[in-house]
Amino acid sequence: MTDTVRAEKIVSYPANVEAAPAKAPAKSRRGPLFAGLGAAVALGAVGYGAWYLLVGSQEVATDNAYVTADTAQVTPLVGGAVREVHAMDTQAVKKGDVLIVIDDTDARLALAQAQAALGQAERKVQGYLANDGALSAQVSARVADQARATAQLTSAQADLQRAKVDLDRRKALSASGAVSGDELTSAQNAYSTALANVDAAKAAQAQAAAGRLAAAGSLDANQVLTRGASIADNPEVAAARARVDQAKVDLERTVIRAPIDGVVAKRQVQIGQRAAPGVPLMSIVPIAQSYVDANFKEVQLRKVKIGQPAELESDLYGGGVKFHGKVVGLAGGTGSSFALIPAQNATGNWIKVVQRVPVRIALDPSDLQAHPLRLGLSMKAKIHTGG
Repeated sequence: MTDTVRAEKIVSYPANVEAAPAKAPAKSRRGPLFAGLGAAVALGAVGYGAWYLLVGSQEVATDNAYVTADTAQVTPLVGGAVREVHAMDTQAVKKGDVLIVIDDTDARLALAQAQAALGQAERKVQGYLANDGALSAQVSARVADQARATAQLTSAQADLQRAKVDLDRRKALSASGAVSGDELTSAQNAYSTALANVDAAKAAQAQAAAGRLAAAGSLDANQVLTRGASIADNPEVAAARARVDQAKVDLERTVIRAPIDGVVAKRQVQIGQRAAPGVPLMSIVPIAQSYVDANFKEVQLRKVKIGQPAELESDLYGGGVKFHGKVVGLAGGTGSSFALIPAQNATGNWIKVVQRVPVRIALDPSDLQAHPLRLGLSMKAKIHTGG
């Protein structure tokens, strides 16, 4: 029995000796695998470093970007009841297309009144010009009156001197009795009459001079209204014509036209509605002039400058469609600084958060024509900052 056990031990021992060398090849293969993995990692690190040095460090990207455009608000400039509406939401329109027609009854009446007032003003100015001739004639008449009064005064003064000589002569002869008392009395009466005539002539002369001055003043006052301007250039006529022009403009404004090419949005008008000046009725979105506002982190803006090229992708079309553009401006502040409720960084409960600054990117018109965008669509933007 002992021999049997010993034989079994002898038989089993070589089996153990042969099993040990079978594990050696597995251990020997790990070294090359780890070496290959390390080489792959090193190669990847070198490749990434080369990519970052040549490409990654020369561009910045963000997916916080959205399509926007300078939307035109369609607002009436005159009030009135809406008579016609020729546009609906999503409708494409061209600049000058009729969108809304407002009842023009009031505007037509206002134009007729303004035209009538213009006619009255022109006739009134024509009256001013006619008065110039009449007043000039009156001045000439007053000059003639003044000359006649002067002549009458001269005649009265001559009569006074003659009457005085006659009176003095009769007074000298009355002492010797050569002149009767009646004749002396007559001479005295003649002298008094001549003296009164002189006073009357002086008053008439003064009245004629005053009449001449009054006529000249009236002429000057009337000429102030007409001097240096024709009927068409007269201020009163010009003001009336301006009111006519304003009435014509108001009449034209009863037809509201599209200010730009685009798509109608936010229509808020119906037939019969009372339109008020300044109240928006609809919007026009110029999709052919859309641009992108990309919100980059502040740490990404070190090399961003106006004029740098950009490449964009839209979630609408996917990565297969590339949009091209360039940086046209950077916002004057971060998005949070213009928020309705801005962050209160001055308080004690302050937590630093990386801020974003809107960067405006203009899109290539040919890209927009081939693949139109809509306001608010999400975009991915990449700006090439190298060179």
